[in-house]
Amino acid sequence: MTAALQASAAAGTATETVANAVTALFVPGDRPERFAKAAAAGAGVVIIDLEDAVAPAAKSAALAAAVEAVAPSDGGAAVRALVRVNPQGSGHYDADITLLLSAARTPGSGLLGIVVPKAEDAGALRQLRADMPKHLALVPLVESALGVVNALELARIPGVTRLAFGAIDFALDIDADGGDRFLDHARSQLVLASRAAGIAAPLDSPSTDIKDTTRVAESARLARNFGFGGKLCIHPAQLTTVHGAFAPTDADVEWALSVIGAEGGAAQMDGRMIDRPVTERAKRILQRAGKEQ
Repeated sequence: MTAALQASAAAGTATETVANAVTALFVPGDRPERFAKAAAAGAGVVIIDLEDAVAPAAKSAALAAAVEAVAPSDGGAAVRALVRVNPQGSGHYDADITLLLSAARTPGSGLLGIVVPKAEDAGALRQLRADMPKHLALVPLVESALGVVNALELARIPGVTRLAFGAIDFALDIDADGGDRFLDHARSQLVLASRAAGIAAPLDSPSTDIKDTTRVAESARLARNFGFGGKLCIHPAQLTTVHGAFAPTDADVEWALSVIGAEGGAAQMDGRMIDRPVTERAKRILQRAGKEQ
């Protein structure tokens, strides 16, 4: 992400920052020495993780570290981040929410919002949203068959910012191979639900490859082609590759410019019809590339 984009994200509201993020970088909640590094790595948004990345014995310490990071007790600079809490119904969820909502009300708090894993129950999420300050983002992380079936209901909860997909847990839940092609239906459902609800396009599950940038790029391009608006990341090394995969290529921009140039004139270009959906797609490409006409 460029310095200009980072400055823009910092200046935006929490919900705008989260809704517009192309990358969301996880950092373990029990590794507070990594929080500032993650914030400086160039991700669209950072997610301090209290769930999968933290062993049961370290949950309390991780929560305390997350709260101290987003609302420093010494009045220092706060880390701007989402926090992924433990699942609703777990023994840690209530404490996570209580302390984080208190931190959110601290002057100068950097808490951007809450990521709820294993999201399935719209009623429980609706209650959480009602308890949260309105400026915070809420991101349900869909990781089960029931979550996918209920995706539209989750997306339609007033105040939900965007959905996210957890492919590894979803594959486990339905007893499927974790390969991308076996999860196509779930990905499509989250994209369709988000669009139908009128919220930001969802965040795709992270690639489990870290050093293999080719695999990371393929996974990110697949997500973009499905209609996802960004991707969860598990390592800073993935960020540049994911951003690049979601950005229009030079060929995309050249095509879009040629379509806009022909708009209102020829009914076809290179033997292909140009109608409103084609020109609108071209305009979106140019908008993402920062080359609006």
